[in-house]
Amino acid sequence: MIAAFERLTGVQWRGQGSAFLVASGHGATHWIMAVVYVLLPFIAEDWGLTYAEAGGLISVFHVSAFAANAGSGAVVDITGRKVLIQSIALIVGGAALMAIGLAQGSWMLAGLIVFIGLTNNLWHPAAISYLSANFPDSRGYVLSIHTLGASVGDTIAPVVAGGLLTWMTWQSTASTSALPVFAVAVLLLTMLKRSPKGTPDGGKPGNAMGLGDYLQGVAGLLRNKAVIGLCIMASFRSMTQNGLLMFLPFLMKEVLLFNSVLIGFGLMAMQIGGLIAGPIAGIVSDRIGRRPIALASMASTTAVVAGLIFIGNQTLFIAALALLGFVLFAVRPVIHSWAMDLTPKEMGGSTVSLLFGSQSAFSAAVPLVGGFIADSWGLKVVFFCFAGAVFMATLMTLKMPRASTSTGV
Repeated sequence: MIAAFERLTGVQWRGQGSAFLVASGHGATHWIMAVVYVLLPFIAEDWGLTYAEAGGLISVFHVSAFAANAGSGAVVDITGRKVLIQSIALIVGGAALMAIGLAQGSWMLAGLIVFIGLTNNLWHPAAISYLSANFPDSRGYVLSIHTLGASVGDTIAPVVAGGLLTWMTWQSTASTSALPVFAVAVLLLTMLKRSPKGTPDGGKPGNAMGLGDYLQGVAGLLRNKAVIGLCIMASFRSMTQNGLLMFLPFLMKEVLLFNSVLIGFGLMAMQIGGLIAGPIAGIVSDRIGRRPIALASMASTTAVVAGLIFIGNQTLFIAALALLGFVLFAVRPVIHSWAMDLTPKEMGGSTVSLLFGSQSAFSAAVPLVGGFIADSWGLKVVFFCFAGAVFMATLMTLKMPRASTSTGV
């Protein structure tokens, strides 16, 4: 059984420990924001916020995540301290989530969400470049394990937060939910090996690079049309994903009349779909290329999002969310692997920063603008806009080059 799995993935089972450790950290970063998404309708109700005002809080998250990209990739590539940076990211995000329980108003809450945004995009350059360097021949698979961790965090957090909300205030739920994040940070710092070859994390030449070489590498990235095209395509898709994560809880609570537990189960169903799809998509993309998987995923997402708002039955809606998660999240490891395929390994951190910075920039206005649309024309109209955004991503995928530097994409 293990031998068959190793042949399928191209990675020995004993060598996958670091991938699963990093995935647990990725799950913790998503746990933080998944808790915030579940709490947001209850915060809005408690404080009397409009959809636009609630959306503004999530826009703060994306703006701060975008700002973090200005330096996070450079710090990762120049210092090489990938493990330390991952642990710091988790500690900052966990502290911010715990402090949300003490927030007395929307301005204080917005300030704490800034730190959660910093956590999110400080994490990715360090983690994705670390895995890419460790497993250069199986990027699709190991980065699907990375996104698998995200799906686990996104799956468990809504159920836990929804359950806690039945007997705690949202403030206590926020603070309590932060505790697992600190545990994972300690786990990574003490157990994750520091470099692909066992040398200190950033302590040897080859794990770090000089400023001049780094600036030259950045210039090369910005001239790479395939990389820029991939970033823009991924950004349109990200607009849909991030918009759904914010507005689905509102749709379930206020239109479909879900209680907090059902909201948690609905979001869990979507993430379970992603749990199943991610590894399949990653492994298949290593075999047949990135482009066909990305195209199928985004075309299917367009159809499912457009049809979602016509479902009025709670059970059918949760089933549809599972299907949505399968097609929506399948493409994440494929895009990340595709970006790593197109760029030199020493620029991995900055490539991820460029990718996630682009996604944050495109997504920043989505919660706020979506909130204004929902206030003016209703929640369902917003979902048509999300379908349009991922349709644009589908069209851009058709124009992406068929081959990369290392795979038959």
